[in-house]
Amino acid sequence: MSEAGSSTGKGKASKARTPKAPDFEIGGQKVAPGTRQLVDIPISLLSNHTPVNLTVSVVHGKRPGPVIFVSGAVHGDEIVGVEVIRRVLKSSALRGMRGTLLAVPVVNAFGFLNHTRYLPDRRDLNRSFPGHSRGSLAGQLAHLFLSEIVERSDFGIDLHTAAVNRVNLPQIRVNEDDPEIMSFAEAFGAPIILTSPLRDGSLREAARELGVPILLYEAGEGLRFDEMSIRAGVSGVLRVMRKLGMTSQRTVREPRVPSFKSSNSHWLRAPAGGILRTFKLAGDFVHAGDVVAAVSDPFGQRDEDIFAREDGLIIGRTNLPIVNQGDALFHVASIKRPSEVQERMDAIETHLQSDPLLDEDEII
Repeated sequence: MSEAGSSTGKGKASKARTPKAPDFEIGGQKVAPGTRQLVDIPISLLSNHTPVNLTVSVVHGKRPGPVIFVSGAVHGDEIVGVEVIRRVLKSSALRGMRGTLLAVPVVNAFGFLNHTRYLPDRRDLNRSFPGHSRGSLAGQLAHLFLSEIVERSDFGIDLHTAAVNRVNLPQIRVNEDDPEIMSFAEAFGAPIILTSPLRDGSLREAARELGVPILLYEAGEGLRFDEMSIRAGVSGVLRVMRKLGMTSQRTVREPRVPSFKSSNSHWLRAPAGGILRTFKLAGDFVHAGDVVAAVSDPFGQRDEDIFAREDGLIIGRTNLPIVNQGDALFHVASIKRPSEVQERMDAIETHLQSDPLLDEDEII
């Protein structure tokens, strides 16, 4: 057959065939198109000779398309991302997928096993990129993740949470002055998009040097599940995949309301040590002068109010009632149109609670 559309011997027009994707190679293994496979990439041996791997779930579509990675637990105590990736891998939206999904639910296996952010050498993996193959353990893992995962990808989503005893409202953090990444942040559909500078040694910075755009998702609390954060993460990942042309337009609903955007945020800190009583939650809007919390001494002799400095949306807060002077208590993002905040936040929460992707069959 010489051309698409030429007639066959039976007089019927032929259909142009969609090219089949080649095998996907990673970690010294080949994954056939239309299949999924767990690939263990060796990292090191523990002191008792137990091997530790960087385990990747490779979902390789029959048809060619983009390669996207989704990573969780770069900080070992950030388990919301682990559950987000588990649910994405179980989603029916991946049927007939184009391209390739590299799902790494646990990047920092050392911290994950020990319920800590860090590696055994006390280094922060997200300050160790790009790393080196003969560097510290953190540097070696950073180098391995970049070379095996990021360099094979066209796009990435890195899933994080707040530290232990803190909670973050679901939010996307992006680089400033990057219209392309902003369009993907809008497609993700988190309640708020915060433009923030790149951190030295971060995965986001290292990926940018390689020309791989990344969305950073922050939601929930370390070592705790938060259903709203998980649902927002699952829906967001699938929306980004749809925008990349990897999945069907019918697989996930569009966000009912657009995300808030903010390029400026600040922390309200404890004016003194004592017992913290909070009056506002993550997701609440505050006006300048509102009392958001109070710090008291244990004997009830002193009570000091904490006031909002300006109008804004609380996007993070501490959960600990015991504080020291100077502790960061509330993370507040500046919002340009405060009159719309409460109505839009209510709509976002309702949308996430009714998300049809998270039926009981897919959660269990």
